[in-house]
Parts: sequence; structure tokens; C-alpha cells
Amino acid sequence: MEQDDPMLLGRIPEQDRHVRLLLDSGLIEQCEAAFDDSIASSPNLVGEEWSRPVVLVHRAMLAWRLGRVSLALELAADAWTELDAEWRHDSSTAHALSMLGYLLEGHSTPALELLSRAVRIARDSGEPDTIAHCLLREGTTLLGRVLMHGFPDARYLHESLARFDEAISLTTHGALRRRTLASSARALVELDEIETAHERVTEALTDSRRCDDLFGEAIANWTLAEVYRRRGELEPARTTASRALHGAELSKDTLLITRISTDLGAICQQLGDHVGEATALRRALRASGDTVNVLREGLAQALEQRRIAIHAQRKASAAEATALRDPLTGLANRLGLERYAPRLIEQSASQGRIPWLLLLDVDWFKDVNDRAGHSMGDTVLREVASLLRNECRGEDLICRWAGDEFVILLVESSGDGRAAGPVVAERIRRAVDRHHWRQVLGEIERPPTVSIGAAAGPAKLEELFTAADVALYRAKHAGRNRVEVNDSDHSTPQTIE
Repeated sequence: MEQDDPMLLGRIPEQDRHVRLLLDSGLIEQCEAAFDDSIASSPNLVGEEWSRPVVLVHRAMLAWRLGRVSLALELAADAWTELDAEWRHDSSTAHALSMLGYLLEGHSTPALELLSRAVRIARDSGEPDTIAHCLLREGTTLLGRVLMHGFPDARYLHESLARFDEAISLTTHGALRRRTLASSARALVELDEIETAHERVTEALTDSRRCDDLFGEAIANWTLAEVYRRRGELEPARTTASRALHGAELSKDTLLITRISTDLGAICQQLGDHVGEATALRRALRASGDTVNVLREGLAQALEQRRIAIHAQRKASAAEATALRDPLTGLANRLGLERYAPRLIEQSASQGRIPWLLLLDVDWFKDVNDRAGHSMGDTVLREVASLLRNECRGEDLICRWAGDEFVILLVESSGDGRAAGPVVAERIRRAVDRHHWRQVLGEIERPPTVSIGAAAGPAKLEELFTAADVALYRAKHAGRNRVEVNDSDHSTPQTIE
């Protein structure tokens, strides 16, 4: 049992990888024991160092092949929840989506949508092995549409072969290459390119035997049997198809069992072997029976239920976010400040940082409302909010407190913490003072400016707010358009003009 599948290395825990290799080698008893050990504590437990959706979908595929339908449903649905909650364009998401699409095979529309999306994300990741794996799964599904559902359009064959050929060009060794070679050969057979198919499947079969890859050998034998049948060599075709079916049954891949059984039945029919034909058909029916149907239908329903739950959760989160936002400026509102600020202050203090609270009031705001109207007043508030966003960092908390008052909580991260608040406050004051207000308000006697009071922590929100309010009062009564600093470590307030 050679461990040479690049996708497994570094993607899933070693114990999960070992289970997969045992299964692909047809060592079912050891595989089931190892699988039980790997999920003993909890099937949903995944270490922080791994991509949770990848590990969960991989375990779902293992559970499916081992006939553990309810567990497969649970794991796949949990993986979908993880993916649906936070979409990322990385290789882990591509792998998880691709495997999920393979599990959904049989529901052609959602399966192909997921598989195609996985390929696009894989291309964005730029990782050859990831792209190749996603192409293999998409190509296999496209090929399956032709073989199992009788799609007459050769476009599906050409598209699947294009996926396989690209995957082959991206990988030079291992299980990925030999399975892609064997699958591409099966597409070539359907396109009557028998000699090219024979070359590819021979390479895949030789390498699979060398590595004790029973699953890869089953795919290769299945394709080789069809090569023999197309050449009219029915006895070797029956023997090879029987070997392929035995390997597929040992490795527990239901889809592969169904396809091989169907082909074996057709070969036996041509030979006049009615007993063999009936046996093959019984094995095909057994493989495509209740377990697969329950899994596919149940998985589709479970995923849909999870989508609905996630949608409801997001609507609730959006409603909560709306309640914490000021509708005019899009900034946090008073409730938002009270919700988020204490946690930010506590985090800053625990990391030895100095939080600053800036309390800002728009000068001459009443004049704007009285002379230009409340709609212009709203415009001023939106302009000020935009300026605050420009002058602050993404991690700073900006809030419209009430009316024309704004609060900014600066979380100092580097440099001289004692200088951070006054520096940002003065930068804001200057930005508002130099803003092109006449372009916004037209001719106005006294363009808006801001007065700012600043206070440093660490302290509770109420204490910082009170200290900043005292400084703001001084700024307003000292002539406006200025910054006053009330630093608790200084005996007298500082003034910045």
C-alpha cells in the first residue's frame, strides 16, 4: 500500500489518510477499525491546523463508501454549513466543494454546479495538484452522465476528456495520475479512440498493481474490459470486467460497482452467458439500491435544510447589525458603541496598548440646518462620517453618538501610544477644516469645522467618555476648530491648535 496521493498529504490528518488508503486497497476490516478509531471521540472533531470542511467532506465520503449513511449525511451537512458561512477562494475550499459535488453525483444540476465552481476556485489558488483533483472529479461526473444516463451529445465526452487531459498535464505520478489516465481512457473508448485508450489504461493498470492500489486497478480493469469488448475479444472482456467488479466491491465504491456491473452484464449478454448476465445485473441493482438513494436524496434535503438555517441565521445577524448602525452615516450608533467598545478597550489593555477615545462635535452645525435646511445638515453629517473613515484605520471604532456628535475609539497598535490620539485627532480636524465644503453646500458664510476632545486609557468606557467630554467642552469654549487632550497621566490638559 503505497502512500503516494498528493491530495491526501498535508490536507487531512494522518489517521484519516490511513483510513482512505486502507479502503482503496480493499482492506475493509482494517479500514473499518481504523475509521472507528479516527472518529472515536467525535466524527465532527477537527484540529485547528486542518481545514474543517475538507476533513469533514472526506470523512463523509469514507462513511458513504463504508455504508454508514446517517453519518455521511451528518458530516456532509456540517461541511456545507462551514463552506456556506464563509466562502473563500483557496485550495481547501476547492477540494471540499469538489468532494461534496462528487457525493451529490446523481443530482446532476447541483453536482455539476459545485464541481465547476470548485475548478474555478482551484484555478484561482494556482496549485497544480488541487486543480488536477478538481478536474478529475468534474470529468468523472461528466463521463458518468454519458455512461449511466445515456446522454447522446458527444459534447459531454469531449468536455470530460478535456478535463482529464488537463489533469494529466498537471501531475506526473501517484494515484491521481493513474486514476485520471484510466478515466480518460474510458472517455476515449466512447469516442472510438481505442488504441490511445489502450496505451493509457495499460500504464494506469501497471502502476496500480505496483502500488497495491485496488481502487485504481478496478477503474483500469473496467476500462480495459471495454477496450476488449470493442475489439470483439469478449472472453478477455468478461474476465477483466469480473476482476474490475471484484476490486470495486472490495473498495466499496458504489458508483463504480454500478457502472462495472452494467458493463459486465452487457458483455455476458453478447456471449450468451445468461447466468453471468443475471448475476451482474443483481449486483448492479444491489449497489444502486436503497443505500445510495437514501444517501443522495437525504444529502440533498440535509443540504437544503442547512441552507435555510444559514439564511435565517444571516438574516438575524443582519437585523442585529442594522440595530447597531446609524442609518444616515452607516457608522456604529450609540448602541453599537456600547456593545463593541468595552471589548476593544479590554483587549487593548490586556495587550499593553493604550486606547484613545475622541469625542467630536461639528461646529456651526445649527447654522447649516437653519440656513440651508435639514437635508443639507444630513449631507454634512455624511461628509464628516466619510472623512472620519478616511483618517482612521479599519480596526478603529467610529460611532455617531447623537445629533452632530461622533465618538472614535482608537486602538493603538504600535509606536508612541501617548501620541496616537492627539495625532489622529489633529489629522481629522485638519481634514474637516480643509474639506471643499462649498462644493457640497454651495455658498455658505461659515463652513463646518470640528472641535475634538481626546482622552487616553486604559479605563472603562464611561471614564474615557467623561474625560473626553471635559476636553471637548474646553475646545468649544476656547474658540472651536481645535483639539483638547485630557490625558489622565497629565496634570493639565494639552491643547493642539
